[in-house]
Amino acid sequence: MNNVPNLLLAAGASRRMGTPKQLLPWNGKTLIEHQIETLLETDQEVYVVLGAYANRILPFLKPYPVHTLIFDQWSLGMGNTIAFAMADIIKKQISIQGVLIALIDQPFVDTAHYKSLHTGFREGKQQLIVSVSEKGWEGVPALFDKCYFQELLNLKGEQGAKKLIQSTKKKVTKLNAGPLLVDMDTPEVYAALYKKINLRL
Repeated sequence: MNNVPNLLLAAGASRRMGTPKQLLPWNGKTLIEHQIETLLETDQEVYVVLGAYANRILPFLKPYPVHTLIFDQWSLGMGNTIAFAMADIIKKQISIQGVLIALIDQPFVDTAHYKSLHTGFREGKQQLIVSVSEKGWEGVPALFDKCYFQELLNLKGEQGAKKLIQSTKKKVTKLNAGPLLVDMDTPEVYAALYKKINLRL
């Protein structure tokens, strides 16, 4: 099996939400617990990077076998957060072949989709496997071959990995995520998605 850890980005302040997204109720637990449990089912290591509200979130992570990273400069943006986390992951796991980056606010992305990203990966092919929404949007969750690690380490500001994805079109493999790829940024979107998940139960 390939050695491709999962990196869950959960460092933001959730300004548009008005409350920490990480601790929102979701499917009988907090959102961050739901996301961690989903990623752990891929049977790959899980790294969680926290920033804002880290002290409030940490107690919820204690029961889980994850690597927790705390980025004090989270306000610099997602790019800096990814770069910080990647530096730590590479230091701890020298032999990794790639990394899968996931977001805290995409609660409908399930283990099956994450596993599809992992199983579609082939070492040494310089792959960048991105998720595609039903509206044609391409992005995270995405899996990056180790050949892109230096570019991830160089990220800064709010851009995140989007610029890297856009500049690597010839190497990009697209994986359809359909309706799973929904970002939860505002109280209104959260309320609608929360209602939807409860109707499924």
